[in-house]
Amino acid sequence: MARFPEAEARRLVKSVCMNCSATNPIRAKFCRKCGYSKLRPKNRERRKAAGGAAGGSGGH
Repeated sequence: MARFPEAEARRLVKSVCMNCSATNPIRAKFCRKCGYSKLRPKNRERRKAAGGAAGGSGGH
């Protein structure tokens, strides 16, 4: 659980532009950076790290 739930909520309640990936306020109709009209809600769950070793060496 987050140490500061108010801050966590403020960080996650955003929209993301599907053109340039800029974050926008949830109520935005257009991207503030590029003006694109297709916005999606930001994922509320953190992504899990991709499995495997960093660098892609495969351990060989």
